[in-house]
Amino acid sequence: MSLTGTPFLFTTIVLAAIALILPMFLWSRLRGPFLLRQASRVLMLLFAQVTAITLVFLMVNNANNLYDNWGDLLGTGDHVQQAADLGKDGTGGIQVKALPKVHQTFTPASGTGAPGVRVTQLKGRVSGINAEVYVWLPPEYDDPAYKDKKFPVVELLSGYPGSAKAWFGTLHVHQQLAPLMRDGQVAPFILVSPRTNVIAKTDTGCANIPGVVNADTWLSIDVPKMVTDNFRAEAAPDGWATAGYSAGGHCAAKLAVAHPDRYRAAISLSGYSDPIIERNSLAARTVELRRANNPYFILKGYRTPPRVSLYLSGQTGDGYESAQGLQSIAKAPTVVRAVHIPRSAGGHNMKLWSPQIPYVFTWLTQQMTGKAATAPTPQQPWSAGSKRAELASGTSSPGAVVRKR
Repeated sequence: MSLTGTPFLFTTIVLAAIALILPMFLWSRLRGPFLLRQASRVLMLLFAQVTAITLVFLMVNNANNLYDNWGDLLGTGDHVQQAADLGKDGTGGIQVKALPKVHQTFTPASGTGAPGVRVTQLKGRVSGINAEVYVWLPPEYDDPAYKDKKFPVVELLSGYPGSAKAWFGTLHVHQQLAPLMRDGQVAPFILVSPRTNVIAKTDTGCANIPGVVNADTWLSIDVPKMVTDNFRAEAAPDGWATAGYSAGGHCAAKLAVAHPDRYRAAISLSGYSDPIIERNSLAARTVELRRANNPYFILKGYRTPPRVSLYLSGQTGDGYESAQGLQSIAKAPTVVRAVHIPRSAGGHNMKLWSPQIPYVFTWLTQQMTGKAATAPTPQQPWSAGSKRAELASGTSSPGAVVRKR
């Protein structure tokens, strides 16, 4: 039975109801020796506790897309088939453009909250990672008027723990952006959300670590090749960007800064620079790994500043200082926008990030196309008088998730 499926949720609801009713009818009717009656009552209480906790967990998990399946939850899932030493550029000397085209079969995704999202299981030829990738195509994609047009792409990266479908299921990115695309406020992006949590109970930090994982190559080489082979996607780097929240925000900024030949821009919502912020990050295990996967040191190490644009939003003590650090060392043509989010807007959770989506994707459109929006720019979600500010103000929702540090 699927962890996130409706049958398991309904079964848990029924069991929780039974667990509540049982003591009401049986508590004083139990027969037998004293110890047996007491043991039966304890078992009823434990049954009620377990079913209640399970139900609450399922509701939170389904609301935030933290764990996709039992393997993710129990720590038995592993999507890494091999992890060869691929060298500094992450290709292992392989001419990626010379590889045969990747032909994938896509099926409608379940549990993402809306139709139009499709999913495929991709075997990364270079990275050695085998995992799912979700794709959503903009309204214009199937329009006959655009049959010869290629579309820009944004890779959406989830936090840790987190599911690849969280951007669609919890943040509703496609539902928020579709009307803005039709109005010309946001470019018609192809939205691609690959699995980032490829090792159970471990954050890869989107790093390449020989013998362990090649997460960077999976995200920056295998996934983009699959997308360009199967869809009318613009070529890198001008047509590609990354976006992430929390640990995914760290990855988004790191990938864009480390690979300006593969990405033109990045959005980081409550992200960070130093991988040690996430205590379960593989990239935090040594000083060398921390430095090699810290976008601050990567950017600082360039003799010629890369042409890349970064949008970094965060709160005091939760991402804003990292954003300021990157902004302080950025030199043209590098663009870094550090945005402070007030504490009143909410905590480190989906309710803080979701309202920012229309604004940040409008910014991304302007950065990647060099053109102003054809309609008024959405108001910043934390601005006074903004309706989105009301959405961002909730902090006590049962769906709120705080990043582990």
